Amino acid sequence: MYIVIYRFKVKQNLDQDFIKSWKGLTDLIYKYEGSLGSRLHKEKLNYYIAYAQWPSKTVFENSGGKLPIEAIKYRDSMRLACEEIEVSNKLEVVEDLLMDKIHAEK
Repeated sequence: MYIVIYRFKVKQNLDQDFIKSWKGLTDLIYKYEGSLGSRLHKEKLNYYIAYAQWPSKTVFENSGGKLPIEAIKYRDSMRLACEEIEVSNKLEVVEDLLMDKIHAEK
């Protein structure tokens, strides 16, 4: 598995516009480009971190050409809502211990 971590500095009062655009674009990337989805985290006021998961580095590097035209709307809207967008890390997964359910106490 391959992970790409993004950091966003969102303009004042544009958090909801950013989140809506991020969700729309992420959904299209999942549907059309083969990603495994993404999680968005709030770091602090106006700063967000997104963790995008891909089946492999190759799938990630070959992505982008299959998106429908509506992806441009989401991408442009997301960029307009941000002061900064950066890729902070690209990582290969070594071990994965994330769980899909909560472990019940006995």
